[in-house]
Amino acid sequence: MNEIKPSKLERNIDYFTLRQEVEEFLYDEAETLDQREFSAWLEMLSEDLTYFMPLRRNVKYGDHAERENTREGEDISWFEEDKWTLSKRVDQIFTEKHWAEEPLSRVCHMISNVQLLSAAPNVASAEEVTSKCRFLIYQNRVETESYFFVGKRTDTLRKEAGDWKLLRREIILDQNVLLAKNLTVFF
Repeated sequence: MNEIKPSKLERNIDYFTLRQEVEEFLYDEAETLDQREFSAWLEMLSEDLTYFMPLRRNVKYGDHAERENTREGEDISWFEEDKWTLSKRVDQIFTEKHWAEEPLSRVCHMISNVQLLSAAPNVASAEEVTSKCRFLIYQNRVETESYFFVGKRTDTLRKEAGDWKLLRREIILDQNVLLAKNLTVFF
């Protein structure tokens, strides 16, 4: 992951208006997923989506920037998917024969610390925006399985026919060993 520095965008009314639009999109997306409206969620994704979650490694001090996260297109990752692959995961859930999601998990997405990193062509008339946020996802499976996924996301949204669509998502889990029995939640 290329480390993206905190926003240098001027924090004026246009910035806060755009940030509120981005936050509302992210909150709507979280609610859509929590309500298990997976087909509606797919509609929130751009056709040329990139959905990436690298593996994390424990590395020697000083090597974090170079080696802590696996690289997109070069190393193994938890996810390196597109919209078609995500739609196949949704189709599998709808078969009602998805052993890891039968019965469906109860999931709660919490999004916070939304910051705008860039806006093109500018903040006042943005057609594409990159944001960073923190997330906490709680998953409860059957009677006794509960898992927490905590981390950071960098999202790029693009305006398509007047609506924001998710163009790119990079998910960084703040753990290097996955404690959950499966990884069926959408981030």
